[in-house]
Amino acid sequence: MTTLKRAPRECGSWTWDLSDEATPGLESALSVAALMCNELARLELLSPTQLKYSWYTLNIGPTGITSILELTKSLGDPSIPERVRGSRPSAYPSAEIADIDVIGVGKWIDAEGRHRIEPELINLSLSTTLTDLSAEISVHHDIWGRYDFAGHPHPEVHQNNAPRIAAALKEISTLLGMPPEPGEPTYFGTATLEGLATPDAYEDGLGPDLTSRL
Repeated sequence: MTTLKRAPRECGSWTWDLSDEATPGLESALSVAALMCNELARLELLSPTQLKYSWYTLNIGPTGITSILELTKSLGDPSIPERVRGSRPSAYPSAEIADIDVIGVGKWIDAEGRHRIEPELINLSLSTTLTDLSAEISVHHDIWGRYDFAGHPHPEVHQNNAPRIAAALKEISTLLGMPPEPGEPTYFGTATLEGLATPDAYEDGLGPDLTSRL
């Protein structure tokens, strides 16, 4: 059962543009996803359980159909691309996939040092077209920042979790051979190359209260 509040927009996101480093296409996207998931799983941030993807047709656009594939095998298994293609909607025999979301669970560490399981602790998505390939990580919880969503400092939670996302960003950047591009700031946070930026505190020592938009 989830124990964390989740923001409707990301608190931070990071994108790697792999257009010049990897061949576009489903096989390449899944290969990159498997490499990234290996590192995220090592840090107990994302253990993948499903792939979620939407179908589109060239020169027409989205079909409005989304498929979910349960991962009964490793994401790097060579049978996965054909299993994905095998779920193509029969009404759209030429449909292709542009975006793939890797769904799973991760562990965060509470103030007492207990490891707790959370669905979609880390969001990983891959975007592939005929010419481009990119990967994005995003987070929607307050455990990565110095303040919780109500603006209260939570130093133990921050110290237990912020270094883990920083390590993931560093290791994945090394793996992919490039640093990420931090996403645009949202109401819920601002990404940096190392994690989330810390907002200025008010005179009472509290941070911004973001709960009205949760």
